[in-house]
Amino acid sequence: MPKVKLLEPAAAQKLDRYELIGEIAAGGMATVYLGRLAGAGGFQRFVAVKRLHPHLAHEAEFVEMFLDEARLAAGIHHPHVVPILEVGTSEEGFYLVMEYVEGDTLARLMALAVANQALPPRPVLLRILLDALAGLHAAHELLDAHGDVVGLVHRDMSPQNVLVGVDGCTRITDFGVARANSRLNTTATGRLKGKLAYMAPEQANGDDLDRRADLFSMGTLLWELLAGRRLFKGENDVQTLHRLLVAEIPRVSTVAPDVPEALAAVSARALERDRSARFQTAAEFADAIERAARDAGPPLALASPREVAAYVRDAIGQEISLQRDSVRAWLAQSEPTSRVESTPTPLDRPLVIPLARPTVKGFPPP
Repeated sequence: MPKVKLLEPAAAQKLDRYELIGEIAAGGMATVYLGRLAGAGGFQRFVAVKRLHPHLAHEAEFVEMFLDEARLAAGIHHPHVVPILEVGTSEEGFYLVMEYVEGDTLARLMALAVANQALPPRPVLLRILLDALAGLHAAHELLDAHGDVVGLVHRDMSPQNVLVGVDGCTRITDFGVARANSRLNTTATGRLKGKLAYMAPEQANGDDLDRRADLFSMGTLLWELLAGRRLFKGENDVQTLHRLLVAEIPRVSTVAPDVPEALAAVSARALERDRSARFQTAAEFADAIERAARDAGPPLALASPREVAAYVRDAIGQEISLQRDSVRAWLAQSEPTSRVESTPTPLDRPLVIPLARPTVKGFPPP
């Protein structure tokens, strides 16, 4: 069943210009809603509205973190990054508006695949990763008003923050814990932000970070996509930390022998604990993947966006249709005198709404 927790139509909430339809997700700092912007002549646009919890509205640290996310992400203009459309404040507190994307997180797509014992085709997985690296490179290259590199580090590049749309386009999202040279809010010493199993060693150690920390995270993701299992995740944080910082990192080809050696070498370089030995930019990482895929020949021919879209439709198309129907029924109840389009067209085009979540050891959704 759809993950969106629809609000009661009779008690629909308004947030400035936006009508809140349902709750997508809730975290410690904010709640994300499916929202609608309506206009003259039947115009409507669906968006994702992230609202800071009201009880945090007077907590300076959380407000600064929230505004930092909006300020940083709004400056990134790239097709593989979920854009921020607006940031505002109302009686209910601060909020930011993002483009709505039909699809799901890479975490859940992998969880479904593992549950079905049928991993996605590697050409599809590599295309998803290349799209994410392209968006990440754009974030790393972000310039400030003076033309200087902001020095943005995402710090949470995990499969939960890689969104795969039914349009075949992959986008990265959630810059809520990102770090930049100009960031208003500074992380307190000793406080880790991000998911431990996807952190770079220097991040787990609390060292100064640069873009190469995100590349280690993406290297972890590449290894897991190729192997179909987790790399550093242990039974507890202590075990995870030991695997990340001390234990030998297995070459992916020892777990998945059919991985071409060239691609295994790319994975190994991305996972170097010495960041000077890693890829230095996301673009360099992506180029190495493309070369390895090209050298491997037809079995690893990179998928096109159309092929990624076909895979997403096969994997979650039925759930997306149910989700659309639920939203249209909600709209019909909230506006009984208006005609609501019933054809199965997308709600809008460019936050992904995660659907029903299986419990799968290996790639658990957030």
